Amino acid sequence: MTKDMLDLAKHIVNQKTGKFEPAKFEDQYEAALVELINSKRAGKPVTAKARPRGENVVDLMDALRQSIGKASSSPAKPAKKTRKASAGQKEMLMPIQGKGQKAKEATTRKPASKQRKSA
Repeated sequence: MTKDMLDLAKHIVNQKTGKFEPAKFEDQYEAALVELINSKRAGKPVTAKARPRGENVVDLMDALRQSIGKASSSPAKPAKKTRKASAGQKEMLMPIQGKGQKAKEATTRKPASKQRKSA
Protein backbone atom coordinates (compact mmCIF):
# COMPACT_ATOMS: atom_id res chain seq x y z
CA MET A 1 0.00 0.00 0.00
CA THR A 2 1.33 3.46 -0.81
CA LYS A 3 2.11 6.03 1.86
CA ASP A 4 -0.60 8.37 0.51
CA MET A 5 -3.27 5.69 0.84
CA LEU A 6 -2.15 4.88 4.38
CA ASP A 7 -2.23 8.57 5.34
CA LEU A 8 -5.72 8.89 3.86
CA ALA A 9 -6.95 5.85 5.80
CA LYS A 10 -5.49 7.23 9.04
CA HIS A 11 -7.16 10.59 8.40
CA ILE A 12 -10.56 8.97 7.85
CA VAL A 13 -10.24 6.86 11.00
CA ASN A 14 -9.22 9.91 13.05
CA GLN A 15 -12.19 11.91 11.71
CA LYS A 16 -14.68 9.17 12.65
CA THR A 17 -13.17 8.37 16.04
CA GLY A 18 -15.16 9.38 19.08
CA LYS A 19 -15.76 8.43 22.69
CA PHE A 20 -18.12 5.57 23.35
CA GLU A 21 -20.89 6.52 25.74
CA PRO A 22 -22.72 3.38 26.89
CA ALA A 23 -25.66 5.40 28.21
CA LYS A 24 -26.48 6.60 24.68
CA PHE A 25 -26.14 3.14 23.12
CA GLU A 26 -29.31 1.13 22.65
CA ASP A 27 -28.99 -2.48 21.53
CA GLN A 28 -32.14 -3.01 19.47
CA TYR A 29 -31.39 -6.69 18.91
CA GLU A 30 -31.14 -7.36 22.63
CA ALA A 31 -34.35 -5.42 23.34
CA ALA A 32 -36.25 -7.42 20.69
CA LEU A 33 -34.84 -10.69 22.05
CA VAL A 34 -35.86 -9.85 25.63
CA GLU A 35 -39.35 -8.93 24.39
CA LEU A 36 -39.61 -12.25 22.53
CA ILE A 37 -38.49 -14.26 25.56
CA ASN A 38 -40.94 -12.44 27.84
CA SER A 39 -43.84 -13.06 25.45
CA LYS A 40 -42.97 -16.78 25.31
CA ARG A 41 -42.85 -16.94 29.13
CA ALA A 42 -46.30 -15.34 29.29
CA GLY A 43 -47.65 -18.01 26.93
CA LYS A 44 -48.49 -15.58 24.15
CA PRO A 45 -48.23 -16.85 20.57
CA VAL A 46 -45.11 -15.70 18.79
CA THR A 47 -45.71 -14.18 15.37
CA ALA A 48 -43.41 -12.35 13.02
CA LYS A 49 -43.77 -8.58 13.08
CA ALA A 50 -44.71 -6.84 9.86
CA ARG A 51 -41.86 -4.95 8.29
CA PRO A 52 -42.40 -1.22 7.91
CA ARG A 53 -42.91 -0.12 4.32
CA GLY A 54 -40.61 2.57 3.02
CA GLU A 55 -42.19 5.73 1.71
CA ASN A 56 -39.85 6.23 -1.22
CA VAL A 57 -39.96 2.76 -2.78
CA VAL A 58 -39.18 2.58 -6.49
CA ASP A 59 -40.68 -0.16 -8.64
CA LEU A 60 -37.66 -1.32 -10.63
CA MET A 61 -39.72 -2.86 -13.45
CA ASP A 62 -41.59 0.41 -14.01
CA ALA A 63 -38.31 2.33 -13.97
CA LEU A 64 -36.85 -0.11 -16.51
CA ARG A 65 -39.89 0.19 -18.78
CA GLN A 66 -39.68 3.97 -18.64
CA SER A 67 -35.98 3.95 -19.44
CA ILE A 68 -36.58 1.65 -22.42
CA GLY A 69 -39.36 3.94 -23.62
CA LYS A 70 -37.02 6.93 -23.46
CA ALA A 71 -34.24 4.99 -25.17
CA SER A 72 -36.50 4.01 -28.10
CA SER A 73 -36.57 7.65 -29.25
CA SER A 74 -32.79 7.49 -29.76
CA PRO A 75 -31.16 5.88 -32.86
CA ALA A 76 -32.30 2.35 -33.67
CA LYS A 77 -29.05 0.43 -33.11
CA PRO A 78 -26.05 1.64 -31.12
CA ALA A 79 -22.62 0.73 -32.44
CA LYS A 80 -21.33 -2.63 -31.24
CA LYS A 81 -18.32 -2.60 -28.95
CA THR A 82 -15.44 -4.83 -29.90
CA ARG A 83 -14.14 -7.19 -27.26
CA LYS A 84 -10.55 -6.62 -26.21
CA ALA A 85 -8.23 -9.21 -24.76
CA SER A 86 -7.09 -8.67 -21.21
CA ALA A 87 -3.43 -8.04 -20.47
CA GLY A 88 -2.62 -11.63 -19.52
CA GLN A 89 -4.75 -13.30 -22.18
CA LYS A 90 -2.78 -15.30 -24.72
CA GLU A 91 -5.47 -16.81 -26.90
CA MET A 92 -7.55 -14.91 -29.40
CA LEU A 93 -11.16 -14.05 -28.75
CA MET A 94 -13.32 -15.72 -31.37
CA PRO A 95 -16.95 -14.83 -31.99
CA ILE A 96 -19.51 -17.44 -30.95
CA GLN A 97 -21.26 -18.84 -33.97
CA GLY A 98 -25.03 -18.88 -33.92
CA LYS A 99 -27.55 -20.36 -36.31
CA GLY A 100 -27.51 -17.32 -38.59
CA GLN A 101 -23.73 -17.21 -38.85
CA LYS A 102 -23.36 -20.89 -39.81
CA ALA A 103 -25.67 -20.51 -42.77
CA LYS A 104 -23.90 -17.31 -43.83
CA GLU A 105 -20.46 -18.93 -43.57
CA ALA A 106 -21.55 -21.97 -45.55
CA THR A 107 -22.38 -19.77 -48.54
CA THR A 108 -19.22 -17.64 -48.32
CA ARG A 109 -16.63 -20.38 -47.75
CA LYS A 110 -13.91 -20.82 -50.33
CA PRO A 111 -13.11 -24.28 -51.60
CA ALA A 112 -10.15 -25.94 -49.85
CA SER A 113 -6.78 -25.58 -51.58
CA LYS A 114 -5.01 -28.62 -52.95
CA GLN A 115 -3.13 -30.75 -50.47
CA ARG A 116 0.64 -31.11 -50.73
CA LYS A 117 2.05 -34.29 -52.04
CA SER A 118 4.37 -36.02 -49.63
CA ALA A 119 7.85 -36.49 -50.97
